[in-house]
Amino acid sequence: GLMPLPCTCYCCRAPAYLMLLLLLLQGLRMLNAVGYGQPGSGLVLDLVYNPGGAFLAPSQAKLQPAYKQELAQIYGIQFNSLLCLNNMPIKRFADYLIRSSTLSDYMALLVENFNAAAVPALMCHQTLSVAWDGRLYDCDFNQQLDMPILGAEKTAQQQQQGHAIGRETGLTVWDVESLDEVTGKLVRIASHCYGCTAGAGSSCTGATA
Repeated sequence: GLMPLPCTCYCCRAPAYLMLLLLLLQGLRMLNAVGYGQPGSGLVLDLVYNPGGAFLAPSQAKLQPAYKQELAQIYGIQFNSLLCLNNMPIKRFADYLIRSSTLSDYMALLVENFNAAAVPALMCHQTLSVAWDGRLYDCDFNQQLDMPILGAEKTAQQQQQGHAIGRETGLTVWDVESLDEVTGKLVRIASHCYGCTAGAGSSCTGATA
């Protein structure tokens, strides 16, 4: 299982944050009580860390032991892995960046910290996301942005229609008989992809480099 873990810096310790933190700690204790995160149980409990602002995620290798030590010693909580992910410049976080007039600065930060070594292990190279209606996506973020994997015929049709098309149909689970049919297809990319390739990289398993 995965559980998001908020930033623990002093500036985040407002009353609403503290209430959320208490609820998270209670939830973690409940999961520990039934075996999750406990050595030898086979029940995995991973925590997810996102930065509390427009900056890159810290080193996963350095932050994980610090969280393990603090949660165990102070709160008696155990977990398996800490996954550090950069904030993606889409949806709510993009709205926050726009409201705070920091979207350009954050995008510049991501571009300046592009790490080619982080690319091979990205989720878009190893997994597919499947929507409720069966449409296939290269990753969860493309799904949020409604950027499905396109088939050859549909791609040509959409290119002919130009911007007149409202919602891209894309490939669905009913269009393919095997994942071999999508293996080797070009991954659809856009500016948000810099969020996964900056610094140590971000994927569904945490840092990629």
